[in-house]
Amino acid sequence: MRSCGGIFDIEKKRNRLKELEAELGNLTDWANKETRGILKECSRLKNELAGWEDTEKELEDVEVLLSLSEQEDDRETLEEALRLCDVLEERAKKLKITGMLGGAHDGSNSIVSIHAGAGGTEAQDWAEMLLRMYLRWCERKGFKTDIVDSLQGEEAGIKSVTFTVEGLYAYGYLKAEAGIHRLVRISPFDSNKRRHTSFASVFVYPDIEEDIDIDINEADLRIDTYRASGAGGQHVNKTDSAVRITHIPTGIVVQCQNERSQHKNRTMAMKILTARLYEWELREQEKKMKHLHEDKKEIAWGSQIRSYVLQPYRMVKDHRTGFEVGNVDEVLDGNIDGFIEAFLTEALKAENP
Repeated sequence: MRSCGGIFDIEKKRNRLKELEAELGNLTDWANKETRGILKECSRLKNELAGWEDTEKELEDVEVLLSLSEQEDDRETLEEALRLCDVLEERAKKLKITGMLGGAHDGSNSIVSIHAGAGGTEAQDWAEMLLRMYLRWCERKGFKTDIVDSLQGEEAGIKSVTFTVEGLYAYGYLKAEAGIHRLVRISPFDSNKRRHTSFASVFVYPDIEEDIDIDINEADLRIDTYRASGAGGQHVNKTDSAVRITHIPTGIVVQCQNERSQHKNRTMAMKILTARLYEWELREQEKKMKHLHEDKKEIAWGSQIRSYVLQPYRMVKDHRTGFEVGNVDEVLDGNIDGFIEAFLTEALKAENP
């Protein structure tokens, strides 16, 4: 059995799993948040170790096949070994990425919001393109998504949208996407076919409602209800089912209109507010810390992170890492794993200079 250190640190993970299982054996209250947190970490570690063990078994199979093909000069066996090598390469890439996801909430589900920048229809169309890109990426990953709030543009696109993502490491992956995304293209809305630059902001929060206590005072909230927007005619909403919650001390505003009842919309809005308040508290703490490296600031939430250029050349480039791809269509169709891996690699270097 092979062993590995670094980001994989398999023995350390095995020992950690044993510690957690021992803790679970001594627990009597299985309903509290601490226990749920332990169970969640156990599940994550078991998943990682199972992936590593499967890879080891397949590697042993490849070694056997290569040995047989050499001994018997069997081309078919060699081709099968090479096919398994390709499978192993893909699996190794996934293990490398998950091995870098060790943050407190990296294994959590995620809440993502996209907001069109200045520029009217152009920016709103760009925001909708980003939404499609992320939904396609989630589909490729097998993650479940749910749009909980959206505001359509007057002519095309969306002004803003919020959606949830359910899946292991959803937040760990998607935190790489938080920031300003810039698009350069010939405008399909400009009769003179001029080149336009559009911006959209992406905000990413961990779904931490069950993992951490955030004290929300009801007296600090202003809760408004309104009629959800949607198609007209028989589909028009005739009740005030949509909910908007304003957290007065911080000015944070969240809203949800896509659930069928006001109660469900309020529950989802509170979940989003909890996540945003957690992120707000983290940022406030970071402002007080004087020892942060400049490299860490470059990959922080809220920075301009990426340019998608469709004209005069075709290129997608991440300004934090320098990673770039020439196939813009593939990126906009959800193939963003290269950018995520490059971000996580740089973040790991910044944390361990």
